[in-house]
Amino acid sequence: MSKFICIYPAYLNNKKTIAEGRRIPIDKAVENPTSTEIQDVCAAVGFNVLLEKNKMYPREWNRDVQYRGRVRIQLKQDDGNPCLPQFPTRKSVMLYAAETIPKLKTRTQKMGGSDQSLQQGEGGKKGKGKKKK
Repeated sequence: MSKFICIYPAYLNNKKTIAEGRRIPIDKAVENPTSTEIQDVCAAVGFNVLLEKNKMYPREWNRDVQYRGRVRIQLKQDDGNPCLPQFPTRKSVMLYAAETIPKLKTRTQKMGGSDQSLQQGEGGKKGKGKKKK
């Protein structure tokens, strides 16, 4: 069986504590990453990626769609060697994803998707107005 690892958005979320599931240092973490963003950056670098949209992180109390999803990434080949030599460990993959997600087009364009507008009082109202047009 090939070696797939799971990465939940909670692992990379700077809004979470270690107890809530964050697995990388807070200064390297990203604000509310989505499973789709994790999939995009990992697929772009050449990983074999599987997105499981309906999976939930067990410690996630919020059942909203934006918190759903888990990304399975083939970290190692059948013989145990890393698929990509620059990513020998699951932590290296998580740090790479957290570093790259803020550079995504969806993040760099005027605050990006609905994820961010939900978290900011006035921003949310403006975002909803745009969707109606």
